Order: sequence, then C-alpha cells, then structure tokens
Amino acid sequence: MQKIFDSCYELDSRCYEKFDLTEDILMEHAAMGLQDAVKSAACENSRILIVAGPGNNGADGITLARLLHGDYDVTLYLPYGARSAMSKLQLERVRQLGIEPVDTLPLHADVIVDALFGAGLSKALDTGAIEMIDSLNGMSGYKIACDIPSGIDPDGNPNPIAFMADETVTMGALKKGLFSDFAKQHTGKIRVVDLGVSRKVYEHHTQTFLLEEKDFNPPTRTNPAVHKGDFGHLCIVAGKKSGAAILCGSAALRFGAGLVTLVSDRHIENLPYSLMQSGSLPENTSAVAMGMGLGMEYDPILIKSEIIERDLPILLDADACYAPWVKRLLKECSKTVVTPHPKEFAALLRTLEIDDVDVSQIQRDRFGWARRFSESYPQSVLVLKGANTLIAHEGMIYVNPLGTQLLAQAGSGDVLSGLVASLLAQNYTPLNAAINGTIAHTLCARNFKGANYSATAEDLIEEIRWLKS
Repeated sequence: MQKIFDSCYELDSRCYEKFDLTEDILMEHAAMGLQDAVKSAACENSRILIVAGPGNNGADGITLARLLHGDYDVTLYLPYGARSAMSKLQLERVRQLGIEPVDTLPLHADVIVDALFGAGLSKALDTGAIEMIDSLNGMSGYKIACDIPSGIDPDGNPNPIAFMADETVTMGALKKGLFSDFAKQHTGKIRVVDLGVSRKVYEHHTQTFLLEEKDFNPPTRTNPAVHKGDFGHLCIVAGKKSGAAILCGSAALRFGAGLVTLVSDRHIENLPYSLMQSGSLPENTSAVAMGMGLGMEYDPILIKSEIIERDLPILLDADACYAPWVKRLLKECSKTVVTPHPKEFAALLRTLEIDDVDVSQIQRDRFGWARRFSESYPQSVLVLKGANTLIAHEGMIYVNPLGTQLLAQAGSGDVLSGLVASLLAQNYTPLNAAINGTIAHTLCARNFKGANYSATAEDLIEEIRWLKS
C-alpha cells in the first residue's frame, strides 16, 4: 500500500525547510529519475525529443537534456521559452554544453519526453498547446511524461486533452490526479522518483492510499479440523432477475463462503447444485447481499426484523441504490458495504438526499464525492466502481488501480458483490472485505488468458480458484 497526495508542494517545502535541501537538489534527482526511464526505453543511437514548458516542470526536462547529452541524439524544444528562475538557470547550464533549443517541433523521435506543464496546470489548454499535444500523441516513439501527463488537471481530468504517455515518472510521491478514471489511459505505467531523500522521509500523513497486489489477503484455510459452518452462511436476496443473484452466489461460494443461500419466495430456475434456496433468512445467516437483479421489490419484515434487528453484515448493490429503504439500512446497520457504479452512485446520493448530481459530475471528481458520502455515512464502506475503483471509509480512500478492460462485461459487478459478501460472511471487517474483494476481482481479470473482449462473468468466477496471496 502506497501513499497518495493531492499535491506535493507542501512536501517539497518541507524538504527545503526541514532538511536544508535546495530546489536545485530536488530538480537534479527528478531529472535523474527521468534519465533512468529514458535509458530503459532507448537504444544506443536513439533520438530523444524533450518538449519543455516555461516553469519548473520544463526545468526538469531541460536538466534531463543535460544528463542525456553525449549519450544520445537529444533535441530540446521550448515552445514557451524559459520563464521560471530554475528553468532559466537550467537553460544556461545546457547552453554551456553547446545545447541550443530548436525552433520547431520535430516530426520524429524514438523517445518523447513531455515536460510541458506537469501537476501545476490550473487552466484549460489554449489552441496552440492542444495542437502541440495532438502532434506529440501522433508520434510513434515511446512516450514519457514528467510528473503527470500535460493537460491533466489536479483532479485527473484532461483539460480538454492530455499527453498519452506509455510511462509517467512522477516526482517525490504519487498524486491524486494520476488515479482518476479519465487519467488512466494517459499515464501508462507509473514510477516514483525520490527527491534527495527516501519516500519514507519525504512523505507524511495522508488519507489516500494506493492498493497493490501484495495487499491481497485471501481467506486461505490453515486449520485442518474445520467444517463448512466455520466459513459463514451468506444469504443473497434474489429478485425477478435471478441470474444476477446466481452469479453473486457462485462467486461467493468459490471465494470460500461455507454456505450460500438465495432468498426468494418464487422458485429459481436452473439453480446450481451447490447453491441453496429459502423463503426467509436462515438462523445461521452470517451476512446478507441484496440489490443485484432485485428490481423494486420490498419486504419490510426482511429488512426490519431479520437484517436490522440482527445487525447482520450487509452488502448493497445495483437496485438497492434506488430504493428508499437503503437509507435506513445504511443508518441502522453497523457493518455495511455499498458497491455502486457511477450511475448507481448518482442515484444513491439523491436517494440519501446528499446531493443531486449526474454521472459526469461524479466522474470529474470521484475522490471528492466519495469523501462526501463517507462523511455522511462514516460507518459504511463505499466501493465506487470504475477504471480505478475507490474504497471510502471514515474519511479514508483506498484506490484499486489493478482493473482492466476485461471487467467491462455484464455480470462483472455481480461477481464483485459475491466476492465482497463472501468475505463479510467469513467475518472480515467491511473495509477488509471491500479491499480484498476488489483486489481479487481485478486479479481474476488480469489472470484471464483469453482475449479481453471474450471474458464472461463465469470466466471470472473460474479464475477465483487460482488466486493466491
């Protein structure tokens, strides 16, 4: 698990004030990190194009030109000149080596380094900048972004377009803007560069964290003297679209739940042999999942007498986000996880009377809306699905960046609900169930060997059997 920050200006200032490091020292280390990325991508005679802006992001690029000079065919392009004190200083240094910026943007390069605007972009790109970034994106070379792809604003939104990097070398620490859904296609792989001190020293307190594969803690069974009752009994409230509940239940059983029962007063066709059906919650129910394929059906006895009064752990998904009774469950149950996609989340915010926003507003500020929900319902865990799924609880946000295009399939969300609910039934805390369930979900997608357009929800369920810590 790594730390994420809204910005690193405060962290840089701390280096200046507490550790007596200069801006020059931090910039040198930033450029050395870029140098390592270029060397990993370049061959002996590679042409390196560095496009540097007028501020300190551009100064990083100018410094990089100095470090690469002599080893590669380096072209430095400064479309806006050098304006900040550091960029002027670095430009004077490269000129002492005989490096002069070119007047026009070259058409070809083996490695393209974007050092235009970085994390400090505060306004929309003008026409000239849009045309330049379009030209850079059209080049065929390996593309590296300095700090954050140019055009991405601090909230992670292209403004209105952005550099399409194969790799982003970010300085000092991870930034929130790198992990929006919109930014994901622009960043490529992300590496962090130390700036004169270890990240453990550079970073301090944050409320946002990046999840990694190594954070996965599956429900591995170690005691040989166990039985199915030791691993919980998950009950899934099934509606008219019972296929969603079946997918949820099949994923939950595959992920270790000892027993899985679908609750419905109508006969469920084609129920797998390993799943059970009941007209009510069994006494030994240890967790409940509801919402997937439920429609607007409402059973007040089930909600009041069997869920709220027993204070069962509960996962709420899909149609539950539109139902008035979701507010009571979130208020009165102490162990709840809600797993909406953005459209369902917009409906949930309206249902809970938090705000009336549309999907586009949510997607432009996913972190902000997740925090607002968490402030209103701190005891609940929100899993806001997306390209980078956000998990919010008690003001903290955990980002799962491991998802792939393969998860954009019907039933994928039902599988996720089953994974998280299975862990609730097995006595994981709601937060740990959400974290480990989402990691399992994304690892199943990553481990699938077929074409990414061909996977079904059933394929994801099959992949669960191969997950290991």
